[in-house]
Amino acid sequence: MSALLTMFVAVPLLSAGLLVVIRNHAVARALLLVVPAASAIGGGLLVAAHGSTPVLAHTVGTYLPGVGIVFVSDTLSALMLLLVGVLTALCAGFLMRTGEDELRLVPSLILLLLTGVNGALLTGDLFNLFVFIEVMLLPSYALIAVTGVWRRLGAGRMFVIVNLLASTVFVMGVGLVYGAAGTVNLAALAGAAQDDPQVSLAGAVVLFAMLVKAGVVPMHGWLPRAYPATSAGIMALFSGIHTKVGLYAVFRIYSTLYGGEATWLPILLALVIATVLVGSFATFGEKRIRGALAYQMVAGVGQILIGLVVFTQLSLTAGLFYMVHHMITMGGLILLSGALEHVYGTGRLDRLSGLLRRDRAVAAFMALGFLSLVGLPPTSGLWGKATLLGGAAQAGGATAWLLLGTVVAASIASLMALQHVWRNVFQGRPLELDVDDDVTTTWGDLWPGATLISISVALFVLAGVAWPFFDEAATRLIDLAPYLQAVMGS
Repeated sequence: MSALLTMFVAVPLLSAGLLVVIRNHAVARALLLVVPAASAIGGGLLVAAHGSTPVLAHTVGTYLPGVGIVFVSDTLSALMLLLVGVLTALCAGFLMRTGEDELRLVPSLILLLLTGVNGALLTGDLFNLFVFIEVMLLPSYALIAVTGVWRRLGAGRMFVIVNLLASTVFVMGVGLVYGAAGTVNLAALAGAAQDDPQVSLAGAVVLFAMLVKAGVVPMHGWLPRAYPATSAGIMALFSGIHTKVGLYAVFRIYSTLYGGEATWLPILLALVIATVLVGSFATFGEKRIRGALAYQMVAGVGQILIGLVVFTQLSLTAGLFYMVHHMITMGGLILLSGALEHVYGTGRLDRLSGLLRRDRAVAAFMALGFLSLVGLPPTSGLWGKATLLGGAAQAGGATAWLLLGTVVAASIASLMALQHVWRNVFQGRPLELDVDDDVTTTWGDLWPGATLISISVALFVLAGVAWPFFDEAATRLIDLAPYLQAVMGS
């Protein structure tokens, strides 16, 4: 079964190339839905397989262990493959609704993006992680340029510059790791930073580049400026993929190289706290729904990283659970706001009002999404916040109180900021835009976002069923023995 890991890269890559050659709209739509759905099914099968086999590894070309290109899957990477496939398929469905899938090469670009993401989640060495992240970024530049409002061009330029600089730093860090350790294979690097200060410094350079791509303060400004300038469908796709791939890489590299004991951990702690607070409070200053959600994305990045900073079994499990919850909730809210923009032509808070009276379905789902971001029932956000607080408490001493206070303060700030969004969009005077009274969002506009919010509610109800999978994923970050056995054979 391990040899099939390459299919997660080969199938979307070949499909993207096929759509460049075959310019058929029906074929493009079919592949745009079927390939991500197949990837999600494959991720689900891997999650089930890891119940009996903790880690699967396949070296391309049958090279010696530690030499060839290796693909590795454990519960964490399998869960991410599952979620990325679901998100991509739902975003593709929304793009079909808005007609953006008919723009030149958009289906091919999305499938190429999926190729890079799947490769980044499965690769077992740092250099190929760099390669697959670049494969992910190249179509992203084009997707920003062809979708969204006119200011997408300026935002796209900033997106390109920031990511090119971060990629340059990343590949420099990979070179430093190779120079210090003689390898970039993650299994061969296990624990190396604890014994060699040069590897520790080189690894810090790599992680810094990943934190920039994830949107950590103070390198976060590009995210709330670039993402809302794209269309809602592309923003939802990016929110569930770009920053989360960066966070996945940070979790994987940090746990493998450092084992939770980096000397520069206090610096990361300060950055995480700043990211949570800045993202939460900056939401107040936004005048558009998706702009407010972009800052909530920044806050979510910081809260996910709390699990890594504390680095206990519970905190890591909570951080991974919160990452999946955030992917689902944020993607759903962005797609729902995109449905409003598609129908009413704007997402500005000062132009929308009174939608609770005419669009009750979208109001209900957005209310559930807002509750999920804040951490209230009946959504996955409740368990995400509760377990995150429990994990933060395990830090002990002043650090625990600092993290607990940060999460509570951020939750209160987010609650107030999202109440402001709700009051402007759904309450107040009747809508004064030049639209007919009978024009409202339809189920065709709502189903992608509503599906994701419904998954959040289901995760609240079935948290006891889902939790062991996240616990197993956290275990694989702490206990590296099965990973080393699968990759190195020893």
